[in-house]
Amino acid sequence: MDIATIIGVLAGFLLIFLSVGSGPSHGAEFFHVPSLMITVGGMFSATLTHFSLGQVLKIVSLIKKTVFCKLPQEQDLIQRMVNYSAISRRDGALVLERQIPEAGDPFLAKGLQMVVDGIKEEEVAQELTKEIDCLQQRHEQGKRVLEFMGSAAPAFGMIGTLIGLVQMLGRLKNPEEIGGGMATALITTFYGALMANLLFLPLAGKLGIYSRREAILRQMALEGLLSIVRGESPTAVRERMQAFLSAKNREELKPSV
Repeated sequence: MDIATIIGVLAGFLLIFLSVGSGPSHGAEFFHVPSLMITVGGMFSATLTHFSLGQVLKIVSLIKKTVFCKLPQEQDLIQRMVNYSAISRRDGALVLERQIPEAGDPFLAKGLQMVVDGIKEEEVAQELTKEIDCLQQRHEQGKRVLEFMGSAAPAFGMIGTLIGLVQMLGRLKNPEEIGGGMATALITTFYGALMANLLFLPLAGKLGIYSRREAILRQMALEGLLSIVRGESPTAVRERMQAFLSAKNREELKPSV
């Protein structure tokens, strides 16, 4: 679980609520149903117009995966691949079939199965590279949806503000209503800015970071699998995979099987 995302969102909303609730009316003026309808409803309507229903619905699963799915540490993955290499050289590639149920990752399990099946190196590289490309495309698509929502929310907040100003100007004969009308007009801008900068744009950025890290981990796994197909030693597997890491993060890993 990415606890930083949860802490960030909860802390942000808590600070906003404490701030607006500290006024004389305890924040009652910040809750306005028509403004919520314009901002939230308009944002989702524009999103559904811009993207397909399937693309929008996939956002929920992508956000859930980004926040709650824990990616393995690079050194743990390298250690696992070093162990696979040692098993393959000692007992043969067919023995790796026993490791597939414990792989814990569909991508790694698929790669191991291809190694066990004796698939050629070029075909393994081509198939798994396609998997990585498709993963990045799915994540990029989700990132675009979140970024669009982050830009649409303030836009519809401004539209709501314009509607409120028009309604307020139509009641200029009664000066006592101008203050309340102005507050109502501005609240939609507040809603739009809050949703964009506390939810959608940060989540889009987090999804981009998660996607890049998952792609790197899969590239590392692919490099290790290709080394196993070539029959390279555990040391060679380690060196190839640690090329993705900075010098200070590299460790002297040995087979633990």
